[in-house]
Amino acid sequence: MIPLDKLDQIRARFEFLEAKLAEGAAPAELAPLSREYAALRPVVAGIEAYRGLLADREEAERMLADPEMKALAEEELARIRAALPEAEHAMRLALLPRDAADDRSAILEIRAGTGGDEAALFASDLARMYQRLAEARGWRFDVVEETPTELGGVRELVAEVSGPGVFSQLKFESGVHRVQRVPVTESGGRIHTSAATVAVLPEAEEVDIDIPAADIRIDTMRASGAGGQHVNTTDSAVRITHLPTGIVVTSSEKSQHQNRARAMQVLRARLYDLERQKLDAARAASRRGQVGSGDRSERIRTYNFPQGRLTDHRIGLTLYKLDQVMQGDLDEVIAALIAADQASRLAELDA
Repeated sequence: MIPLDKLDQIRARFEFLEAKLAEGAAPAELAPLSREYAALRPVVAGIEAYRGLLADREEAERMLADPEMKALAEEELARIRAALPEAEHAMRLALLPRDAADDRSAILEIRAGTGGDEAALFASDLARMYQRLAEARGWRFDVVEETPTELGGVRELVAEVSGPGVFSQLKFESGVHRVQRVPVTESGGRIHTSAATVAVLPEAEEVDIDIPAADIRIDTMRASGAGGQHVNTTDSAVRITHLPTGIVVTSSEKSQHQNRARAMQVLRARLYDLERQKLDAARAASRRGQVGSGDRSERIRTYNFPQGRLTDHRIGLTLYKLDQVMQGDLDEVIAALIAADQASRLAELDA
């Protein structure tokens, strides 16, 4: 049974936010208050539906005492009792602590791992897979930095994926993705295994991460590449080094101004992610039940091309629709990962 006082608290918070936004919040408060209000709106709608069912049940139980209304009351009670478990489950999900970054856009980083040229080709395939997913979802996919190879692969690719709730949908993609297939460079038809690493970072705002000017070094350099349509040939590439952590970010947009803004955006995301990892480490005991550890070195998925099979090792999911997945059809995988995460957190809550 869900504590009704908890629902009352959420409703009161929603009404407070509604009044605060209506009277005109301060500019610095507007964005966070608007985000919280938007996040609570569906929760409050669920609360109203749940409370409506409870009220209907009370009314139907009172009607049982009336002989003329008893048959109708029993029919109504059957309907309510069937609907209540689903409504209560939806409420319990809504009451789970939310990741504050879920509503944000994301920085996607893909790097070729073990496997040489084949790993770089696979990294390129993953980049196209996520780009097609973004297109299908109506998100923007903007490449910030790319290091191509002569065979059409990528050693490293950094992209900004923009849209509502992008991070909530992509955050479980972080980790090592393994591929098993016959490389284009293999003349003997042997299956090779190689890998690429994916990192998904929530996009950070300036208010989240303050980066003093003294903490960074900015270098301007000529962009270069191995050939192909994505190679940058301008002199505007910017490299920013964050001196306290040693994090290095580069960007090769058309203008130096764009480059600095893009590189700072990626740097903020990486520093914000470091802070989130520290907080997660402090809650390590509670994270053990969640989907994956979040460790970038964790092997999370295998793409077996000869069998047309995708296997997500964290939740034991196997799909024989690899062609569709590589075309960006990740809906079933993402939904399964989110459901598994919710189930593990509900189990923790119950425990």
